Amino acid sequence: MKLRNWSYYFSEAFKSIYRNGWMSIASVSVVTITLFILGAFMLVNYNVNHITEEIRSQVEIAVWVEEDASENDVDELRRGIIRQPQVEEVRFVSKEEGLERMEAQLGESAVAGYREDPEMNPLPHLFEVSTHEPEDVPEVAEEIKSLSGVEMVDYGQEVVDTLFEVTGLIRVGVYAFMGALALTATFLIGNTIKLTVYARREEIGIMKMVGAKNWFIRWPFLLEGLILGFLGSVIPVILLRYGYSYLTGLTFSQSGFFALASPEAALGQVDLFLILLGTFLGAVGSIISIRKYLKV
Repeated sequence: MKLRNWSYYFSEAFKSIYRNGWMSIASVSVVTITLFILGAFMLVNYNVNHITEEIRSQVEIAVWVEEDASENDVDELRRGIIRQPQVEEVRFVSKEEGLERMEAQLGESAVAGYREDPEMNPLPHLFEVSTHEPEDVPEVAEEIKSLSGVEMVDYGQEVVDTLFEVTGLIRVGVYAFMGALALTATFLIGNTIKLTVYARREEIGIMKMVGAKNWFIRWPFLLEGLILGFLGSVIPVILLRYGYSYLTGLTFSQSGFFALASPEAALGQVDLFLILLGTFLGAVGSIISIRKYLKV
């Protein structure tokens, strides 16, 4: 394709955007609004996954050792736990360390009597067990219960089961909403560009009558759709970047411990996806909208 043709295509695309100023603004506005909403929900979905993974990674199994268990029994129990293929890490917490933890949490007065007479320490030895996958916790807990020397096994079963159920439902709901929103965005953008092409149907008909080839007519519209889609996607990317960065700083400073995913982690893929989607929809919308007028 000749360079002067490209110069003509780009020139016609920019002229068209300028001549149809209000329609161009409407197209960019529709792309901006729909992609902003879609991007916002993508960030919500990213943070739902981020927060649930943080919580899920903290699920552990507490294994209380029988009070009369010997050191050999404790070592044998440790080996039995490690043999479970789903187990990632096993930490032994002695009675003394348990008492120190209690002191750190409840204060010195809460453990004063036990400090004076260690034999009075009521806490058992225990193992803290984490698994490679949080979903394996219930199965591993059942296996550990059958080992010798185990007094009790606890992992907050009801809380964990509820957590897995709720996070699963949230993910399904957010994905379903994002899918519906993406379809709505496609429909709105396609119809807006179709109105732009419809307003210029006579111009297309004249070009067809003077013998212009289809792609010669199509390229300026295609480039126009690409430009409008790109502009409409860049604006929400900028708004989301500044808005999300402000929000992450605000939540961290307000809560001190609860923090959203970092802007670098959350926005990278969202930015690229929105720009590619907006540009793609603009181009596809132009091609589909102009198709029937090229059949004249």
